[in-house]
Amino acid sequence: MTVPTSSRTPCPRPGCAGGRIMATGFCDSCHRRPPAPDLPARPVVEPAEPAEPAHRAAGASAGELDNDGLLILPDIPIPAATEAATTTATPPSDGRRCGVDNCSGTIGIAYPGGPALAHGYCPRCGRGYSFEPRLRPGDHVGGHYRVLGYLAAGGLGWVYLAEDTRVPGLHVVLKGLINTGDAIARRSAVEERRSLTTLHHRDIVRIVTHVQHRSPGEPEPTGYIVMEYVGGRSLDWIRRAGEEELTRLFGGAFGIGHVITYGCKILGALQYLHQQGLLYCDMKPDNVIHYGRDIKVIDLGAIRRTDDRSSALVCTTRYAPQKRERDKRGFHVDSDLFTVGRTLASLAARAEPATGLAARSFEALITRATHPEPAARFTSAAEMSRQLWEVLREHLALSGHEPYPERSTRFEPTAAVFGAALGTVASLEHWTRRPDGATPQLPVDAPAPADTAKALPRPVPDPYDAAALLLGLVSGDPQRIAERAARDPSLGTVETSLWLCRAYLDAGDAEQAGLWLGRARERSGAYDWRIYWHQGLTWLTTGQVKGAEGEFAAAYAALPGESAPKLALGYCAEYLRAAEHQTQAYYEAVWRRDRTQGSAAFGLARLHLRRGDRARAVAVLDEVPTTSRHYDTARIAAIRVLTGRLGGAGPTVEQLADADRRLALLGRSGHHLVGSGAWDRLVTEVREHAWAGRPPEGWGPGFPAGERFGTTDTRSALSTLLSRSLKRLADQAGSASERGDLLDRAYAVLPRAAGWRELLRGWRHALRERT
Repeated sequence: MTVPTSSRTPCPRPGCAGGRIMATGFCDSCHRRPPAPDLPARPVVEPAEPAEPAHRAAGASAGELDNDGLLILPDIPIPAATEAATTTATPPSDGRRCGVDNCSGTIGIAYPGGPALAHGYCPRCGRGYSFEPRLRPGDHVGGHYRVLGYLAAGGLGWVYLAEDTRVPGLHVVLKGLINTGDAIARRSAVEERRSLTTLHHRDIVRIVTHVQHRSPGEPEPTGYIVMEYVGGRSLDWIRRAGEEELTRLFGGAFGIGHVITYGCKILGALQYLHQQGLLYCDMKPDNVIHYGRDIKVIDLGAIRRTDDRSSALVCTTRYAPQKRERDKRGFHVDSDLFTVGRTLASLAARAEPATGLAARSFEALITRATHPEPAARFTSAAEMSRQLWEVLREHLALSGHEPYPERSTRFEPTAAVFGAALGTVASLEHWTRRPDGATPQLPVDAPAPADTAKALPRPVPDPYDAAALLLGLVSGDPQRIAERAARDPSLGTVETSLWLCRAYLDAGDAEQAGLWLGRARERSGAYDWRIYWHQGLTWLTTGQVKGAEGEFAAAYAALPGESAPKLALGYCAEYLRAAEHQTQAYYEAVWRRDRTQGSAAFGLARLHLRRGDRARAVAVLDEVPTTSRHYDTARIAAIRVLTGRLGGAGPTVEQLADADRRLALLGRSGHHLVGSGAWDRLVTEVREHAWAGRPPEGWGPGFPAGERFGTTDTRSALSTLLSRSLKRLADQAGSASERGDLLDRAYAVLPRAAGWRELLRGWRHALRERT
């Protein structure tokens, strides 16, 4: 017999509004047992809950990744059947759509303060309805399925837990109609049965069979779908569970990494459905079960064809697009993705947030998925899943995990790097084009916008664009391609316009680049991220960094998981002297995730130097891996950072010694610089900083005595070595005036007496050469 709701004990847990303890001892709202001290006066006697084995909750969820690069989910044990189902049928508290003859009325809404209604009449069409289940615990369906209890009141019918009496221990789920007079329910049940029998995906519930059962007093039998039983916890239960319970199940905090992993798995299931020409329509936390270390999408009762624009739509309004949109355009793939975005947002509100910029990236992804303008949303589950996975990579890298490098699907790899002046050996102009007595500072300013535009990565061509292959094979004067595009209709595509935009930018013709970008905008959609990206490059080329920043921000909003927009935004923030933490957040997000991004490393180094922190700048440069093509540049930059003048101050003796050690390593490694003119210039620069920065009392303990700085810590010894270095540079001079400038500087650094002797020897040498 059904126990009236009012006769059951209210749930005493804080935050559980309106829940009541069921016969199984669990609350019908928060799905949890009452706390031990607050048990009802006459509790239901149940066996003690077994202790959770440590290996189930801990270990695998502590950051380990599976073969897909997703977090390995914790092993959630399958609850006992008596815990999963209740023997008390409670009508749905939020009501249901009537559906009789496509009636849009809502039935089952409780009166204020009253229980949910099991019977009544539709306020719109006046037809009677009943939420009474047609099966009771103990009933046998199909001859061998014995009903154990109720799992839920689904959108279109009761969901029952049953056992197969032919196979001991095998549990199944039965799903039937709430009201056989409901036209929508009948059509949806038929569609669900037809669809489920053809679907085979690891993350979608599997149909076992379909049986008929006629209860006493029914004029005709009711059809029931028999599905596999997925024992576990719904994502709705997880987002409502208490902190202690979540910590126990997840072996630690429930974090954004788990939410993203759920999302990628859900999107994988939806991508499969979309490929079958089906829409899920009703994604929400209640319809996903976490069981073992996997998830399963359940309740496909709202499924429909992608081209269906006539049948009544079944969805949950708080997770679906607005009613105005649904009525105007129906449900589409992007509508399904909208529901996933809302589902992930609800889970994220319960989880520990992402680290650093990854938190903003996750928010940008949700914003795009749930954008009020459908054209701005993701176009496929695969596209959304890829960006979500990229955000996970960013979060893990910023959390201290090893980087998980993966080639971008949106941007081509590039060997170019911007802002590498720190790692460039000084030219002779470093000495010949400056006033006497002046020592240049380290180059810590952001590079020129036009140079940066050339070094930023280019988008991967659209493989479906007819001109993409041809354009990949051509080079040279863009005017020739522009003239051909005017004659050949096959080149009248977005890719052609974007290719010509870039080609004219490389040629320095920003005006023509802008014209072709305008044509690309006319041929593409209003929310094409490639237009934002190329407009940003155009603004950079013309020095309009503030305008470029806005375009790159739009590209970031469209591709929240990609590194390229963040790299571009990091540069814009650096150039515009925005808040330092903002600049660092962009560069850190790129660098921690992929150590091949040399531009981000040099950007961080410049940022640390502007703060006066040589140590952190060198630490970043030392992180450039030996496999990187920027490794040698970073090694040279570290030497220059250790010894150069920064904010008017020279190096410390420890920094000088570290630079000496690094120069020695370069010499022993057979580096290509050793013995070259560039090597002489690098050594000369280091010696000059040691000479100019030497304290009056000397360097003191730790002075790196040796061939680079002399065997004794005296200014005379340093002056003599520096003079010799400058003379060697004079041999690299390209003109007599440049040679004379270097020789003058070489003699000027010598002590006065020694300088005269050297000057006399120089005159004598010049006289001998003349004779």
